[in-house]
Amino acid sequence: MRRPPRHEPCHRAIMAVDVEASTTRRNPDKITLRAALYEMFEAALHTGGITRRRRDPLVNCGDGILTLIRPSDRVPKTLLLNRVIPTLDRMLAEHNAHHPGQCLRLRAAVHAGEVHYDSHGCFGEAVDLTFRLLDSPELKTALSRSSTPLTLVVSDSIYQSIVRHGYDRIEQHHFRQLVHVTIADRRHHGWIHVLRDDDGKPLPRPTPVNR
Repeated sequence: MRRPPRHEPCHRAIMAVDVEASTTRRNPDKITLRAALYEMFEAALHTGGITRRRRDPLVNCGDGILTLIRPSDRVPKTLLLNRVIPTLDRMLAEHNAHHPGQCLRLRAAVHAGEVHYDSHGCFGEAVDLTFRLLDSPELKTALSRSSTPLTLVVSDSIYQSIVRHGYDRIEQHHFRQLVHVTIADRRHHGWIHVLRDDDGKPLPRPTPVNR
């Protein structure tokens, strides 16, 4: 892999996932679940053409995974939302149906921005924001109330540049602006993908953001 320029920012699409209630699992169980998670995650990336040539090595986050995807006309950000995430959701559902004692449920976050590298790995505000969205109480609550095995949050920049334009198989009215986090005194919004409310009724279209 070509080493990124030292001290120069590199643009990356960013996706991170985290396992729900992972601290309640015993270590032997985590071994099996981590193996299944990595296998499904890599397979889902491949469905979007995100091979190892088009991304940085996966970053182990203990009970989750971070991936940084290099800019390429062959890997538009839309693929993360209309192919990778749906595939991962389907794989999780199939895994859980066949292995009820080893159920995996995930929170996922998608963002894009400038990333820095040093000898210890990647860092930068874009990475920080991705994890703030991923760890937000609102996303955890949304997953706990959902019957699906994966709940997604996207940053406001992804929402404004991708979601609201209604690209193929990306439904704007399935996203609600529910997450608000602060980094360096700046307030950021996150949009959670929730298909139905607690009563099983379709959600209303999100209220436009006053900018």
